[in-house]
Formats: sequence, C-alpha cells, structure tokens
Amino acid sequence: MTTKSKFFLLTGIVVFVFALVYIGVNVTTNLGKTKPQVTAAEAGKRLNKLYNNISVSTQPPLKGQIDLNPADVAEALPEITKFPISVDSTTDHFVEIFSSTEKSGTGVDGWLNGVAKDFNKANIQVDGKPASVKIRNIASGTAADYIKSGKYVPDAFTPSNELWGEMVKASGVKTELVSKRLVGNVPGIVIAKAKYDSLVAKYGSITVKTVTEAISNNELSMGYTDPFASSTGLNFLITALHTFDNTNLLGEKAVQGFENFQANVPFIASTTIQMRDAAKSGSLDAFVLEYQTFVNAADLKGAYVFTPFGARHDSPLYALGSLPQAKLDIIKKFAEFVAQDKYQQSAKDNGFNDLEDYKPELGAIDGSLLSPAQKLWKEKKNGNKPITAVFVTDVSGSMNGEPLNRLKESLIKGQKYLGKDNSIGLVSYSSTVTINLPIAKYDTNQQSMLVGAVNSLSASGGTATFDAIVVALKLLQDQIAVDPNTKPLIFVLSDGETNDGNSLKDIRSLIEAYKIPIYTIGYNADIKALQSISSINEAASINADTDDVVYKIGNLFNVQM
Repeated sequence: MTTKSKFFLLTGIVVFVFALVYIGVNVTTNLGKTKPQVTAAEAGKRLNKLYNNISVSTQPPLKGQIDLNPADVAEALPEITKFPISVDSTTDHFVEIFSSTEKSGTGVDGWLNGVAKDFNKANIQVDGKPASVKIRNIASGTAADYIKSGKYVPDAFTPSNELWGEMVKASGVKTELVSKRLVGNVPGIVIAKAKYDSLVAKYGSITVKTVTEAISNNELSMGYTDPFASSTGLNFLITALHTFDNTNLLGEKAVQGFENFQANVPFIASTTIQMRDAAKSGSLDAFVLEYQTFVNAADLKGAYVFTPFGARHDSPLYALGSLPQAKLDIIKKFAEFVAQDKYQQSAKDNGFNDLEDYKPELGAIDGSLLSPAQKLWKEKKNGNKPITAVFVTDVSGSMNGEPLNRLKESLIKGQKYLGKDNSIGLVSYSSTVTINLPIAKYDTNQQSMLVGAVNSLSASGGTATFDAIVVALKLLQDQIAVDPNTKPLIFVLSDGETNDGNSLKDIRSLIEAYKIPIYTIGYNADIKALQSISSINEAASINADTDDVVYKIGNLFNVQM
C-alpha cells in the first residue's frame, strides 16, 4: 500500500470514528427523557395540531348570584373527626390536646404519642380520680383555624411554635401558657452544599438577611411553605419581614423589602413533600424545613447544609378557654410528665432536642401582627406579575351525584380566595371538551359568570382529561400572547384516570415545554394518576374526599392565587 493510500485510509477511519462518537453522544443525551426537548415553535405547532383534532364547544355565558361576604373558615372546615385521635383517653377524667404532626404522627414523628400512652398508664391522680389525655394529630395552622373560628376548641394546644399560640390569643380565645417547651426543635433553611459554599464565599455567613439578599439578587432559587398552614412558612415570613424592618413588621420599608425579595421566589409550596420533590428535581437550591425532619432524612444530610433561623420550634403547651381547675391540673401534670429525662432522651433519639445552642433571632412577637402579616403575604406574594388560571373540571359520568355537587361547592366557595388582579377561565370535559368561561380578569362580572358556569355543570360520558388540558394550554398560550407578563396555572379537578381522547404520553412533552404547573385535586380519586400529571412541573396533587375538599381547595387557591 502506498503512503498516499495509507493516508486516505487513516483519514477515513478517523472520520468514521468521529461520526460514531458524534451520533453516540446525541443518542445518549436523550436517554431517559420522554422525547428530545421541544422548541417553542415546535410546541406551538403541536399544540395547534392537537387542539384542532379535539371536539371543543363554547358555552354561552351564564351569570350567577355571587356572595360578596368574605370566606367563612368555620364553614369550610370539615368535621373534626377527619383528624385522627393518635392516643385515646383511658379515663372519664381527661383533657383533649391538639398536637402538631411532627410529634403525634407515626415512626420518628410519634414521640408525643408514646409519652401520652405512658401517662395514661401511670395512674396519675387529679382530684382523687385517675387522669388521662387524648391526643389529636393536626397541623398547627389547621388547628389554629379550628380554635380561632370556634368550630372546635380542645382543652389544650401544642403547636410547633409560639407564633400560633400568640395568634390564637390575639383572636380573642382565652389562652394560658402552661409550658414554653415540651420538646426542642429548630426551623432552618436547607441549602445545597455547593450553593451554600458559594454564598458563604460571597456573603461571609448564611442568615435570613443574606439569604433574602441573595434571592433579591437572583443568586439563589429558594422555596418556602404556605404561611397560613405551615409553622416553618409562617416563621420564615415573620423573620423576613423582621429582617427588612425590625421596628415595624408591616411598615413601608418591610413591605418594599418583601416585594423585592418575593419577586425572585420561584416557588411557594402547599406541602413540605411538594417542596422537597421540587428540590430533588433540581428546581430549587434551597428550602425551609424543621431540623427534626432534616436529621431523619438520609437523602438530605449529605447533600445539604442546615442553617437555623427565626423563632425556635419548641412545642409550647397552652390551656384553652375557661377550663375547670381539674382539667387545668391535668394539663400541668402532663407537662411535668413530659419533662422527665427519659422522655427528653427518647425525643433526642427521634431527632428532637438538638441545636440547643441556637438562640432565637426573633424576640416576642405581638400576636395581633400575625394575621395582618399573612394578609400582606397574600396580597404581595405575586408582586407585579398577575396570575392567569384555567380550571379544568371533570364532568364525566363517574362524577355524577355527590362528587360533582362537592366540586361545585368547592369552586364556588374556593373562588373567594382568588386575587382580584388575576384572570381566570373554566373548561369542563367528559368525552368532549367545553369552554364554559373564556379567560378574563377576575372582576365582579367574571366572578358572576364563573358562578353561573359552575352551577350549570352536569355529568355524563367518558373522561378525556388530557384533551381538556390541551384546551387549557391553548387558552393560556393565547392569553400569554396578549399579556406576556402573566403567570399561567392550571387546576384539574377530577375523580380518576382518563379513558377517552389523548393520553399523558401524547402531551407530556408539551407540558414540559411550556413549564406550566398543573395542580390536581382528586375527589375520592386514583391519586397516582393525578400525581403523574402534577409531578411534571412540581405542582401539588391533593387527594380530597367529599368531606374536606372545600377546605383543601380553599387553602390551595389561597397559596397559588
């Protein structure tokens, strides 16, 4: 073989190998993905094609009678039996205690249950009679709603932190602080280690002040939980406002600081699980969490750094209302029983009673400021970016009767939580899809037409869920073309899986391309089918039965709208 021939042969081999590598890289880049990423232009074409193949009708507008009274929390709350008794009383001489879920749940979250069971076995006498306690497992924010509204007031209340106790007290309910601490815990900001190191290099240390500054400068993507429901979320809100102005939480300086910070917060989670899932997907650099949860999460401890903030979460114990002396004595005896060394050690074994050197950044907070602070958050959390939401309602045959009645009730009552600066539309579906209410600003006229559209819904036929989502996506894309500044959302209210029209596989890449969160509310539903939709863009999926859907949907709208 001549030198020239060898040269051409070697050149050909090099080109061939390079081509194989190039093809291999391009093929493996998309392994594990549903499809190669869809461009905006491609997404638009595919959306139009799918939309044109769906049977869509538009219903003439119908006006309904609107109720201008504010939302009635007591009316929306389900019966208290929805929240389980984790330890029952064993005598006729007992007190009922509302307990936050991190200490009255199961496993490492069930510490207080074990203590209460031992108390009930100890034959402790009060007024010459054996005493016992009943523990009800209920989140602090929800418990506060029951107590403040008067729908159900237990004998005692042990929330995660004192903020809820001060809020209850400010609402007019008689409270007595029996113990400032049943068990030690601390809220914190959990930051991915690499991001933590880069922030320390720039700011020197991590505090709420440096975190809010980093978020305002768009250097940190962080989420936190609903301050109406979450102890850590409420604590973070109050601590942030205090950071912006420690002399006036609700003053102009604090409000301006909050607006600047909130403009760059990508994520308000309805639940801690939703927030953690978003972090796992890489959407968040940081989020808020209690230390007891953090230290028990093997997937977090190695990859994240925990930084305490705000008021401690030491589970205070309050007596509520004008109790007979005997009941007050039982509550005091229980507080003394909990304080024993062996129970404090068992608490430590479950992740409590750590970070004892942490001193609260916040001093005493006037309880009368807490509800106005929540209201401020509701009004300012979206900044200058209004929301456009489409409600997608399942009116298939399986929704007939009580499920559809509750869907209507939850939408009509839940709409009181929608911000007036937002825009909304309504789509319903069975085997076909109907646009019941085109998107428009949520003024009194649109509110009236929403009520009319919801009241007109009737159930029959199959379940073309994904066809309806396509229609909602189309409505939102048309709205974004008119108002690019709006933030689009979809809420799907359904009882089960699709059995008609397009599948999730057909439209998944579109949902990924548009990055529109799709919140799902299940009515006695196959929740896994709905979770598969919501998980695409880190939205919440709520499994609500007919008893508590009104309350749950109100909370969801309050956070996201």
